[in-house]
Amino acid sequence: VAAAQTTPATVETPEPTPASTAATITESEVRALFNLWNAALATGDSRIVADRYISKQEPMLLPTVSDVPRTDYNGIKAYFDDFLKKEPQGKILEGSVHIGDGWASDSGIYEFTMGATGDKVKARYSYNYIKEDGIWKIQHHHSSVMPEEIAMGKSITEEEVQSLFGLWNDALATEDPKMVANRYAKSAVLLPTVSDVPRTDYGMIEDYFVNFLKLKPQGEILDSHVTIGQNWCQDVGVYEFTMGATGKKVKGRYSFVYVYEDS
Repeated sequence: VAAAQTTPATVETPEPTPASTAATITESEVRALFNLWNAALATGDSRIVADRYISKQEPMLLPTVSDVPRTDYNGIKAYFDDFLKKEPQGKILEGSVHIGDGWASDSGIYEFTMGATGDKVKARYSYNYIKEDGIWKIQHHHSSVMPEEIAMGKSITEEEVQSLFGLWNDALATEDPKMVANRYAKSAVLLPTVSDVPRTDYGMIEDYFVNFLKLKPQGEILDSHVTIGQNWCQDVGVYEFTMGATGKKVKGRYSFVYVYEDS
């Protein structure tokens, strides 16, 4: 539920370092290198992703959701240790390929679908590739959220706000507390129904749902009132839970406040 956003710094993309004048590649082969990187994401293994970047020279990853440049294998792996928890899969929406003497670049706009939450995130990207030990690898990778979404937030309709409850309810149905905790923003606050302890970080929120999900709850909104502001929205009203473990039904008042958080 909700979110904050990371504002990237403006970064100059350096001229790629030639690997070899004999390193030739076609435009379609350059684009296929993104597919290899995306397939590495799908493994869920940060080591496989980090292996797509050069290691004999200094690589450069300027990631979407971190202010820290990653310039070696361990730094890149550490970034993807967290990012892969979202189960991202990317798709290039538009891009431009350039091929030089021993290098190639691909830049444009891509969109990620986060399998863990269902969220979609657009970003600008640039990849520079060179050959290392006969294999085309990423020398420089820059990713940043769309500037319009930073300035204005992601637009949303009343129906879309109400559908966010459905995503949260679907997460409950998995009976996986991590999936539910992933629906909350980095700075989220959960004031739960059956606990007097405010939950103010991922670990505390996950801990609450470890026990609550044992009841196999499924919710239904009975009365909803939506308000939409700049970069935020809220849904308040009355919902009812059916506890699959006992058959018991429980009504409660609710309020969800959402903000757009770059994934």
